[in-house]
Amino acid sequence: MSQNAFAQLEKQLGYEFESKALLRLALSHRSVGLPNNERLEFLGDSILNFVVAEQLYLAFPEAKEGQLTRLRANLVKGDTLAEIATTLSLGNFVRLGEGERKSGGHARASILADLVEAIIGAVYQESGLSAAKELVIRLLKDRLNQLSLDDPQKDSKSALQEYLQSRQLPLPDYQVVKVEGEGHAQRFSIQCVVSGLEATPIATDTSRKKAEKKAARMALDLLNELPRGGR
Repeated sequence: MSQNAFAQLEKQLGYEFESKALLRLALSHRSVGLPNNERLEFLGDSILNFVVAEQLYLAFPEAKEGQLTRLRANLVKGDTLAEIATTLSLGNFVRLGEGERKSGGHARASILADLVEAIIGAVYQESGLSAAKELVIRLLKDRLNQLSLDDPQKDSKSALQEYLQSRQLPLPDYQVVKVEGEGHAQRFSIQCVVSGLEATPIATDTSRKKAEKKAARMALDLLNELPRGGR
């Protein structure tokens, strides 16, 4: 990556790396071989969760643990990070192996989300927690300012789990029914087994997590249709 490209990305991040090699590492997907950004991603994920947890703790002093957990999950989930990465045009900077590059890895949400975490980890490695914290807050500023405890932040899996726990029922069991396709074109069919439901919802999507959420929503809808005596 050229010096001009480095400068462009650093301007968007609001942080200038002393070590361009560290930034290059943060942008190196595992498909390029070793070294790659997986360790930085691991580090950045932990820092991201901590910083967001602290910001929510300070912003919502009356919030319960479950509310804070849902708000944090919404901010650190892959879809949110991929949106941030897209805003930063990280797909233009990622280093990919030939196979990933040909299959469109520069636009894949999971890869983009991992880049954000790796960059956070790299900033921490170079300049410590304070700089990494500033970066996280800068990247999430608008989303943090828009949060409200009244927002429907709970995803379908969390909602289903709380529904069952409140009735002292076993937690749902998500099982892979079928996996179709190869590599980046895979589709997962997941069934959600719930105590008290005669039917077993099955949902299909391009990732296991997405299919699980769809199946959980279907299970919730079925549970809400049951007569009160059957709940």
